[in-house]
Amino acid sequence: MSEQPLTTGPTGRLYGVGLGPGDPSLMTVRAVEVITSADVVAYHSARHGRSIARSIAERHLRPGHIEEQLVYPVTTETTDHPGGYRGAMEEFYEEAAARLAAHLDAGRTVAVLAEGDPLFYSSYMHMHKRLAGRYPTEVIPGVTSFSAAAARLGTPLVEGEEVLTILPGTLPEEELTARLASTDSAVVMKLGRTFPTVRGALERSGRLAEARYVERATMSGERTGRLADVDAESVPYFSVAVLPSRVDAAPVAGARGEVVVVGLGPAGPLWLTPEARGALAAAQDIVGYSTYVDRVPARPGQARHASDNKVESERAEFALDLARQGRRVAVVSSGDPGVFAMATAVLEVASEDPYREIPVRVVPGMTAAHAAASRAGAPLGHDYAVVSLSDRLKPWEVIAERLRAAAAADLVLALYNPGSRSRVWQVGKARELLLEYRTPDTPVVLGRDVGGPQESVRIVRLGELDPEQVDMRTILIVGSTQTRTVRRGAGDGEEIVWTPRRYPER
Repeated sequence: MSEQPLTTGPTGRLYGVGLGPGDPSLMTVRAVEVITSADVVAYHSARHGRSIARSIAERHLRPGHIEEQLVYPVTTETTDHPGGYRGAMEEFYEEAAARLAAHLDAGRTVAVLAEGDPLFYSSYMHMHKRLAGRYPTEVIPGVTSFSAAAARLGTPLVEGEEVLTILPGTLPEEELTARLASTDSAVVMKLGRTFPTVRGALERSGRLAEARYVERATMSGERTGRLADVDAESVPYFSVAVLPSRVDAAPVAGARGEVVVVGLGPAGPLWLTPEARGALAAAQDIVGYSTYVDRVPARPGQARHASDNKVESERAEFALDLARQGRRVAVVSSGDPGVFAMATAVLEVASEDPYREIPVRVVPGMTAAHAAASRAGAPLGHDYAVVSLSDRLKPWEVIAERLRAAAAADLVLALYNPGSRSRVWQVGKARELLLEYRTPDTPVVLGRDVGGPQESVRIVRLGELDPEQVDMRTILIVGSTQTRTVRRGAGDGEEIVWTPRRYPER
């Protein structure tokens, strides 16, 4: 291997050199070549002067190397810098980049050492952003700490279509909780002082029992184990939390069966909450109406049980029986499961023997009414009522009575289940009834397949509402006497509808 300087003409060349997770034998051949042949070797350290990066590469340093030690002005301590911590660090990075630029201008090659990978949570990036646009630059990738951690745990990190999320432990606990709940696998970096926050987020997201802990992977003092068993006072910065692949994962000791009723929102993954996404990922069984089950991505090892739309009680009983066997079951429902959907059906059955002891949770979802309202403007900006026009589970006389009461109270109305192949007259009857209380020019929002590939949102007038244009996939929002419409934008513009927040005094 040549140890001649890698000179490049009038200016030197900048190298960001990934050293891997700590074991010198995990450095790449290219990293060793660059280090041994460079003119200048630069590395970061705290004020104590010890550099982990230098210790990893030490066997490849030679007497002829110029060493540039880039000492952080602050690490975890406070600073009296007028710009605070950020200001102190920005000033340091500018000074460090200027020192390296002087070598590059003199034609010397500069290798900046970086633990792990240079472009993954590395201090090298601050040099790269300041120098790469001015000098020839090459980045030598390195084995990341999370790759080493997964290898030391000896368990798959992600498999198939699973999603891996990398998180810094410095995020607020609420943010960590949401992201941990919604992902398949995860690695949380930068523990140390953040460990209590990370542990709290894992517990709140229901993932603590799965979490593994790896400290100083591949280095002296390496430690692995269940994160729940780790003493917060013993956790160094060079440690990570790992949520490994759920595919073929061993059952968590002491885990109980449960039923989670999950709201999928009106359509598509953009309106799926992090909590709902996490509940679906954690489930061993998916139970629901076939149309809704098809909206849940298939996962290896996860059983799917689809059924007809008119067997809610049987579906609930089936899910609870699975949970009695120790299974984690997600019963899926469109929109919000508590709005004309499966949450009531499950709880009705779960309130009877032999299911009273089975844990049941309800995970909310975006409602169809709110989705359609958002597309049209803000028709639900004041008091409103939600009514189902389906007379399958209640008499039409009850529906008509409730429509009259809501209309007399001058409430905006969100009308669910307006029609189907077997119910074709309810919309016409509802229109006739509402016209007793509303003028014919009252705005009506027709939202069909909102969020889906065939989305259609139109604003019509109550007197012109055509029942033939309404089906089971449509939701109607009928304005109050105060609801307004306006056209905005160039030309004729787009018509929007909203209901004022203030109601006039009588």
